[in-house]
Amino acid sequence: MLHLTGRVLNGPGTGSDEDVAQGLWVLDGRVSTTRPGGDHDVTALEGWVVPGLVDAHCHIGLGAGGEVDRATAEEQARTDRDAGTLLVRDAGSPADTRWVQEREDLPRLVRAGRHVARTRRYLRGFAEEVEPPQLVDEVRRQARRGDGWVKVVGDWIDREAGDLAPCWSREDLAAAAAAAHAEGARITAHVFGAEALADVLAAGFDGVEHATAMGPDDVALMAERGTAVVPTLVNIGTFPDIAARGEGKFPRYAAHMRRLHARRREAVALAHEAGVRLFAGTDAGGTLPHGILADEVAEMAAAGLGPAAALDAACWSARRWLGHPALEEGASADLLVLPEDPRRDVAVLAAPSAVVLRGRQVARAGRRLAH
Repeated sequence: MLHLTGRVLNGPGTGSDEDVAQGLWVLDGRVSTTRPGGDHDVTALEGWVVPGLVDAHCHIGLGAGGEVDRATAEEQARTDRDAGTLLVRDAGSPADTRWVQEREDLPRLVRAGRHVARTRRYLRGFAEEVEPPQLVDEVRRQARRGDGWVKVVGDWIDREAGDLAPCWSREDLAAAAAAAHAEGARITAHVFGAEALADVLAAGFDGVEHATAMGPDDVALMAERGTAVVPTLVNIGTFPDIAARGEGKFPRYAAHMRRLHARRREAVALAHEAGVRLFAGTDAGGTLPHGILADEVAEMAAAGLGPAAALDAACWSARRWLGHPALEEGASADLLVLPEDPRRDVAVLAAPSAVVLRGRQVARAGRRLAH
């Protein structure tokens, strides 16, 4: 049995005081505010307690060349877990990772099937590539393959134009959104540029990934409709390198990517001030390493959210958005113990004192007490 002493943080929107002095007890994988009866060995973990973190844009089973083998996918999941990410929304993977959901020792996983992209308009080996007449059928197929999410690639470089450009018409996207909703799924889109963003929002998508070009009209519409945004700032941080690699052949594209990078924090601050729902996601997998959610939370805090709101974007609000509990009575004990208050400085997320998943401590060590 675990005894979590110190301060338990319930977070905004949970209906409880945010800072609770009493600790929690964990037995049989569940949390309780009262000590269970019976005679048990007790391990004490002292610190600031928060629910396990949520990476809302991650890719387990995906590497730089596409699908990775099972051993590599398992290592990706373990890396996230040991860094405190205990719930993942996998935002597109060519691998069938349903086996992860059967593993008690790996993070909880909400899958979005495979990316749906326009032919030769995305990274090779990542997506199901289709043309507009096949988009609706493919969205339906991926909705059935995933766990209530579908992801469409909304824009990418058009080599003939030499710049970012939308992959689909607004009408195509509206039909895709209707198809996903008919299957009971939510639909999101990878979008960097302004033109595709306007089309995705007009089409009624539930979320947008990156949304780097969002401006005042976009964020007002997002706030009104409840559209969620996962800005993936650690990914946007790679734009200067991407621009440098493309400079020789595609100077317009390179300049565009640099402009998007330059205003990345401004865009996130604008969305936050407008009341847009923002969630933390790393875009790990592909080219970015796993286990870097603390870096993303720090980027969001620096972009204008501040520590408390940035933490919430990876914690309580993110869990509600994905339909998972936090630390309510009887909930699964998926949690972090931290040495300091993360609402004051999110840097503490990079070094948890303990990580507990399904009631089992998977990282760090507590001290044994007499029962």
